Amino acid sequence: MTSPRRILILGSTGSIGVNAVSVVEHLASNGRPLEVVGLAAGRSASVLAEQARKLRPAAIALAADSESALRDVPSGTKVFTGSGSALELVRSCARRGDLVLGAMVGAEGIPPLLAAIEAGCDIALANKETLVAAGELVTTLARRAGVEIIPVDSEHSAILQCMRGGSPQEVERIVLTASGGPFRRSTREQIESATLEDALRHPTWSMGRKVTIDSATMMNKALEVIEAHWLFQLPADRIDAIVHPQSIVHSFVEYRDGSVLAQLSPPDMRLPIELAFTWPDRAARCATAMDWRTLRTLDFEPVDHERFPAISLAWHAIRAGGSSGATLNAANEAAVEAFIEGLIRFGDIARLVRGALEALPTTTVTTLDQVLAADRAARAWVLSRIGATPVAR
Repeated sequence: MTSPRRILILGSTGSIGVNAVSVVEHLASNGRPLEVVGLAAGRSASVLAEQARKLRPAAIALAADSESALRDVPSGTKVFTGSGSALELVRSCARRGDLVLGAMVGAEGIPPLLAAIEAGCDIALANKETLVAAGELVTTLARRAGVEIIPVDSEHSAILQCMRGGSPQEVERIVLTASGGPFRRSTREQIESATLEDALRHPTWSMGRKVTIDSATMMNKALEVIEAHWLFQLPADRIDAIVHPQSIVHSFVEYRDGSVLAQLSPPDMRLPIELAFTWPDRAARCATAMDWRTLRTLDFEPVDHERFPAISLAWHAIRAGGSSGATLNAANEAAVEAFIEGLIRFGDIARLVRGALEALPTTTVTTLDQVLAADRAARAWVLSRIGATPVAR
C-alpha cells in the first residue's frame, strides 16, 4: 500500500491555509489521505495551535516570537518561532518528494520555497510574490531540481487545466479573468479618493487585506500576469486580462487554430487547492458545485488601463526583466501598507509603483541576495516619497 504523500503548509492560518486544511480533511474522508508534516503561520498562534492538535504535524512555525502561545500543542511537536521560522521548518522537515504549499503573503515567502525546491519538493504555489520577484531564479532552480510548480491561484490553475487541450506550441495566448474589484464602475476621481473601507469591500472573494486591496487596484491581476509569464513561459504580448464580474470563468487559453478553452466553476478556492494536492489526478469534489439553474449571464468587458494602470506596469516589468518584478512587487507592498496606515491616498499606490520602476535601475537577478536587494531598494524608494502626515480619509 502506498504511503500518504507528505505535505507542508506555509501560511496555514491565512485564507488559503485554512481552506487547505479543510481540503486535507476532505481528502482523508474520501480515501486520499495526506500526511501533514509541517505548518507555518504568521501571528495567529491560537489557530496554529488548534491546527497542530488536529493534524499532529512533526513541526510548526510561528513568525511572531511568542513560543509561550504555542505550549498547548501535541507532545513531541517541534516548535520554531521568529522571523525565519518558516525557513527553519522547511530545512528541518522537508525531504525529496514532499509537496509544499506556499501560501505566505509577501516576499518573506520566497526563502522557504527556495529551500523546499533545493530539498527536492514539489511546490503548490499560492504566493504570487515568489514568481513575480524571483521568477527566473525559482524556475531555473525548479528545472535543475526536477520538481513541479503547480499553481494554486484560481486563474493559473484554470490555465493549467486548459493547457491539457493542446501542446504548449499550439497556444496563441492566455487571458486571465478579473472580477474588477469594488471599483469596476467607479470614476477615476472616485478611485483616486477611495477609503480603506471602500477598497476592502470586494464583491466576490473573501481574502486578507493586502490581497483585497490588490484586487481593488487590479495589482493582483498584474502580479498574476507576471506569474503566468514564468509558469507558462509566454511573453508579455501573449498574456492578457479581461474583466468578468461573476468570477465563474477563471481563465481562457486561445489556441492557434482559433479554439478557446475555458475553465468554469463557482468562486471557491478549495477547488484549485484540491487539484494541486492531487495533481494530475482529480479527487471527489469538496468545492461548491455549479448550479446551472441559477446561472443566467456571463459578462465580459475590457480592462480600462487608464483607471487601472497596474496591468500595463506588469507588461513593462516582463519586458524589462531582471529586477523589475522584484521592484514592482516590493513597491506595491510598501505602498499598500502606507495606504492601510493612512499615509497616502488610494490613487497613490499605482503612481508609487510606476515611479519605482522608472527611478530604480534594472539589474540582473540570479541569486536570492539580488532579489532581496532589489526588494529593499524599492521599499526604501517608496518610503522616501511618502509624507509623514496622514492624509485625510
